[in-house]
Amino acid sequence: MIALGLEGSANKLGVGLILHPPKGGPAQILANIRHTFISPPGEGFLPKDTAKHHRAWVVRLVKQAMKEANVSVDDVNCICYTKGPGMGAPLQSVAVAARMLSLLWGKELVGVNHCVGHIEMGREITGAQNPVVLYVSGGNTQVIAYASQRYRIFGEALDIAVGNCLDRFARTLNISNDPAPGYNIEQMAKKGKNLLDLPYAVKGMDCSFSGILATVDSLAAKLEQDTTGCRDETTGEIITHEDLCFSLQETVFAMLVEITERAMAHVGSSQVLIVGGVGCNERLQEMMGMMASARGGSVFATDERFCIDNGIMIAHAGLLAYRTGFTTSLEESTCTQRFRTDEVLVKWRD
Repeated sequence: MIALGLEGSANKLGVGLILHPPKGGPAQILANIRHTFISPPGEGFLPKDTAKHHRAWVVRLVKQAMKEANVSVDDVNCICYTKGPGMGAPLQSVAVAARMLSLLWGKELVGVNHCVGHIEMGREITGAQNPVVLYVSGGNTQVIAYASQRYRIFGEALDIAVGNCLDRFARTLNISNDPAPGYNIEQMAKKGKNLLDLPYAVKGMDCSFSGILATVDSLAAKLEQDTTGCRDETTGEIITHEDLCFSLQETVFAMLVEITERAMAHVGSSQVLIVGGVGCNERLQEMMGMMASARGGSVFATDERFCIDNGIMIAHAGLLAYRTGFTTSLEESTCTQRFRTDEVLVKWRD
């Protein structure tokens, strides 16, 4: 069976085609292409501009994916699209495109939860059996574990997502959004030397990132105002932008490792699967690996092809649901900015 997947919950428009062999076995990725709307340095991406980008590119990406996969319309069994969560206008643009293809080609629709798409793609690529999942992206931060056909949320961000925290600080420093603000923060952090004392806000199994962002923004403002050099009150060392990026990363990632380890202890798991765009960060993977290794466990993660939002994860999760008999009628083919991970009935797992 073959599914076409459309993803457009934020600034990345992804189109993927995936094949599930009739007798089981690993899924075959036929095409996985993506085009990103990149806003100017110091600016975020507005919903209306992002939606306009998706509408302009979706047809050509579908054509390109079909050509790359060497499949025809007759070969496709269903059309999967991101139902949510995400930004309203971009989601609507992709949902309209999915409905158009469904009517044009006579194929059934499957609405997919964006978060579940990340999890299922991560499990498929890495082979992780039953891990604790750390889902970290620009819009979501959740610690998740599977039980009784649901992905249960054990902890999450109480305010802004960790990816949003990093992206907003990139805007404060006027860092380029190409290829991604979080990636550029990571590269600057590698040059940082001084670890600054920043707010560490873990509340049970949940995290809060707005306070640490406000603090590091304040320090960045002081750097701009003080031409003689702003110094660390403890060490007396001159603080640089690289130090701020380094300190921000180390602190927020330590918070994430703590709540993930607590979830592992609670469910008795020795595996951690990191998914979502922030999951590409090598320092996060390294810190999580140190924790998992100390517990006799292991960490699973993917590269930017599958960590960053993509169409293939929507195609894969949608096809898993479609094979259980799930479809989305045209009347119900809506989208929503708020679609909880634990709302999805995971019928394809025991």
